[in-house]
Amino acid sequence: MSRISKERMEKALEQRKTISAQDYEKVKGMANIVRPLRSVIHKTPDDYGMTGWKDLVIPSDDGTPLEAWYIPAKGGESNKLIIFNHALPMCRAGFPGHLGEPWSMYDAVEIDFVIQYKHLTDAGYNVLTYDIRNHGNSSAANGGLSGIGQWEWRDCVGVKKLVDNHPSLSKMTVGLYSQCMGGNSQYHAIHRRPDLFQNVTCMVSPMVVSMAAIYDAFSELQGVRQYQELIDLELLKMGAFVAAEMTPHLWAASVKMPVLMVQVLKDAWTRNPEDAQKTFDLLASKEKELFWIENTTRRFKDGYNYFGRHPEKVLSFFDSHMK
Repeated sequence: MSRISKERMEKALEQRKTISAQDYEKVKGMANIVRPLRSVIHKTPDDYGMTGWKDLVIPSDDGTPLEAWYIPAKGGESNKLIIFNHALPMCRAGFPGHLGEPWSMYDAVEIDFVIQYKHLTDAGYNVLTYDIRNHGNSSAANGGLSGIGQWEWRDCVGVKKLVDNHPSLSKMTVGLYSQCMGGNSQYHAIHRRPDLFQNVTCMVSPMVVSMAAIYDAFSELQGVRQYQELIDLELLKMGAFVAAEMTPHLWAASVKMPVLMVQVLKDAWTRNPEDAQKTFDLLASKEKELFWIENTTRRFKDGYNYFGRHPEKVLSFFDSHMK
């Protein structure tokens, strides 16, 4: 299919002629979501007393170096491994919105993934976690742009190849914790390389999202919802993917392992329950559950931190499939 239909392109060009300067800045700002702000490593496993962890550099499938941590289970390495990845614009430590600008311009909250590794290692799981390209301390690629899975699937493949070729990791039972952009990337990786992921027992899949739903919700909040076609044109001009190309819907049917999906029901930054429900329905998994986080609209504060605050649901899922 064409990147942008003739009709959408014509509409985008017409919008460009008539949009105000102020609204055009908002449209360009939304397109720039895919030029990720790098989050700093504001915590390490030492902050929660985890021991024996190591820094790693893992080559992506296209050679992009990815910075990573390997954290063994409490009391010593076990035979179970969770491969953990992150959302845009985060990193393996989480998100430092509590440190102020520029991160607080997204949301002035901390997202703490390190406490989540603590929950996993305390429960007997080894953890391998990494910064996706153009995030954290990993290398730049693709002009510094995010494809929300369209390039980043190569990182998921590279990490799994490292595991499969490692003398001890290759002997472990493997589960995935793949969230938001990282989840989109993981679905795409499974679609591209199903052979690599046949031996993965299960996946926790929080906050996967279609960029069209993000742009629709964000633009409404900013009063420029009528310019979806112009957002696509700005993405195309940047060398990025257009909104309809950045969605887990394209790859969900290739996911067949047991899945626990976690989503904020009334997420103000996307279109739930519609978008998440469609992704869930497209999953080919025979065993799957969609868990809704209720009584909040806040994706960052309450969505990504849910596992850190309430580990029982995720740990029970992993325990049921990995023991």
